[in-house]
Amino acid sequence: MRTNQLQQHRRRRDMAHFTYSRMSHLLRFSANNASILRTGLERKDAAACCLQLFRCHQRSVDNKTLQERQKQQMARGLPKLKSIPGVKEVIVVASGKGGVGKSTTAVNLALGLMANDTSKSVGLLDADIYGPSIPKLMNLKGNPELTDNNLMIPLTNYGIPCMSMGFLVEDSAPIVWRGLMVMSAMEKLLKQVDWGSVDYLVVDMPPGTGDVQLSITQNVPVAGAVIVSTPQDIALLDARRGAEMFKKVNVPVLGLVQNMSVFQCPNCNHQTHIFGSDGARQLAHTLGVEVLGDIPLHLNIRETSDRGQPVVVSCPDSPEAEAYRKLASSVVRRLQEVNT
Repeated sequence: MRTNQLQQHRRRRDMAHFTYSRMSHLLRFSANNASILRTGLERKDAAACCLQLFRCHQRSVDNKTLQERQKQQMARGLPKLKSIPGVKEVIVVASGKGGVGKSTTAVNLALGLMANDTSKSVGLLDADIYGPSIPKLMNLKGNPELTDNNLMIPLTNYGIPCMSMGFLVEDSAPIVWRGLMVMSAMEKLLKQVDWGSVDYLVVDMPPGTGDVQLSITQNVPVAGAVIVSTPQDIALLDARRGAEMFKKVNVPVLGLVQNMSVFQCPNCNHQTHIFGSDGARQLAHTLGVEVLGDIPLHLNIRETSDRGQPVVVSCPDSPEAEAYRKLASSVVRRLQEVNT
């Protein structure tokens, strides 16, 4: 009992000495830096100011600790790029904002790559965790099976293996996840899929410039990025941000796709530039890249996409399918240029 009382007395004495020393230090600090506290001293008594100083000092210590941790993390460097087994080149299809036809472009680009050269194998990865579109566009349903190594086997249609978060959740189920869960899911889609042997893996990115984009570009060697935009000014602003992001993470920007470039009346063939004309060309000139292709705003593209029968395979002789095949040819040419 006597021992416990002595220990408690010593702790109180040490705490009082610590508090006195700390407050004395803070008071000396305030005397030497009176201008910093002038406003506070006019409104508060000395005890309140000492408490405020103590808290400010604690925040300063916490900030220094945080800065040291950040320096240690930076010293370790960014994650090392690791190739996806079996995949030769990764092509990301991105946009600064949603609603510009990015997913439709990604699907028809993948089909166009295979149509132009049947000796090449193409895969399609849906990286839009919150709004997966590939299952609908490629007319695919079901859950992927697993290999003996617990790798997911992509679902295949039109000769293209596809992987999407849409295969792992119910169609009507919302994906309400925080950033860390999204990053974990993206890592599984990148590293736990058996792609076999694929020459081109086309990745349908989510819109914007967020965690998923950084996660992919900092973990996987990306051969090039294709930026999709409409000619509309507000879409071009976001497309520019996307292009600048890829440049900052050292991913070659292969070029821009001017989607919905022109509307042609199916009755009289009159052409109307609903979203403006040549806005993507002006942006491409500013960024020092080229326009890889012009895709028209056509009813045929929308109807075939809604049926899960992309225009490249369902209407191969149409001008719209030809536009996507030309886009695929331009992408291959640019890949060869950036790799030489």
